[in-house]
Amino acid sequence: MRSDLFAVLCVVVGGAVFAAVLALGNDYYFFAGYVVLQYVVLSTAWNILGGYCGYVNFGSAAFFALGAYATVAMHRLDPMPIPVVVILGGVVSGVVGFGMGYLTLRLRGAFFAIATLALAVVLQTLIVNWGYVGGSRGAYVVRPETIAPFGSYIRYLFLIMMLLAVGAVTAARAVERSRLGYGFATIRDDELAAEASGVPTLRLKLIATTISGALMGMAGAPFPYYIGFLQPSSAFGLDYTVNSIAMPLIGGTTSWVGPLIGAVLLGSLQQVATVTISSAVNLLIVGFLLVGFVIVAPNGIIGLARTYIQHRPVEELGRRRLDVDAHGSAPGSTS
Repeated sequence: MRSDLFAVLCVVVGGAVFAAVLALGNDYYFFAGYVVLQYVVLSTAWNILGGYCGYVNFGSAAFFALGAYATVAMHRLDPMPIPVVVILGGVVSGVVGFGMGYLTLRLRGAFFAIATLALAVVLQTLIVNWGYVGGSRGAYVVRPETIAPFGSYIRYLFLIMMLLAVGAVTAARAVERSRLGYGFATIRDDELAAEASGVPTLRLKLIATTISGALMGMAGAPFPYYIGFLQPSSAFGLDYTVNSIAMPLIGGTTSWVGPLIGAVLLGSLQQVATVTISSAVNLLIVGFLLVGFVIVAPNGIIGLARTYIQHRPVEELGRRRLDVDAHGSAPGSTS
């Protein structure tokens, strides 16, 4: 399927989801759905660098917080429409992602992961000491209760995040099926061999960090309007780092659909647990599921499905041979 047709299909599905949630008549579903869609964007963004290129990024919360605090800074300077804020937040995070890649992508494996974690700590320290955006005290972002023609403001935020999720999934699918995606795959499989073959690995990795960082920043840009009060502990929360890694791993990292499945499955489960038990058990749920999938299905749900599909023809062939032996005739023989 062509990328433009896929984008149209995603928009249609997104519209159907929005209409279904609207028909339920309870704004809580928009609050919960916003979080799930937010994780769809975050996990898809992480997968572009971590899944396609094989570089594990522990700094997801940093890029998410950059988008959120870019919104706070622009709100204090001159309040702008959320679509403009989302674009500017993506630009800021994309530029930082490019800079991070330029400084750290010569590292590999655990050294790169530690460097991205250090980046998150440094950025959080800067935000805590930046009084203009509230510093350690936090900052309020006052939003209107309603907005025409959507009614409650949370419906508008849900729609914004729905469009971001559609855009992120469409972009990930387009990258996966392009020459850029094939270049990412060579880096993931064997970076030294790719370099020896003339693949511009550093340039491709910089593109990956820029795209990944920009998408994470765009996911974080509407967050201050969603939460109403932003502080460093909420913007740099451990949940964003852990979930953005766990969701692609549970869904499958080698395809665009893996992070989507993982985010919808795990995000929905966490929202149910928040209502029925407590939000404190969310990371516990992630931990149990992650350990279970690493043991049972290390390639995620997508890998498990592919293994089943590949083994099915072999099993069918085995059944046919058993039937032939039972009837005492060979294939192609005539009675």
